[in-house]
Amino acid sequence: MESYELAKKACKALSDKKGEDIVILDVSDQTVVCSYFVIASGKSTTQVKALCENVEEELGKLGLDPVRTEGVREGRWGVLDYGDVIVHVFNEESRLFYYLERLWDSGRNLEHYED
Repeated sequence: MESYELAKKACKALSDKKGEDIVILDVSDQTVVCSYFVIASGKSTTQVKALCENVEEELGKLGLDPVRTEGVREGRWGVLDYGDVIVHVFNEESRLFYYLERLWDSGRNLEHYED
């Protein structure tokens, strides 16, 4: 599956569970670690966990499992690493604090996901 298509599938899974402010950041020109970040917010630690779990479940149906996960149980900032696509799910406070979009947005590489 193409990386961009994988990013869109992750966005759909986040949207299905009412994830907020879902964006795709093309970071392929800025790092060799991955091509895309998918970033979303949840209103609570419970929702952050549910959003991460839904991404894992929906992508798992396609035979895709994350290479590794971090922070999902704590529910403040969950990271799901799918190799060329890394999914970040924040609670609102953590998203404002870390503000990955500010660090990685070049003015041309940010796409807001619309379901």
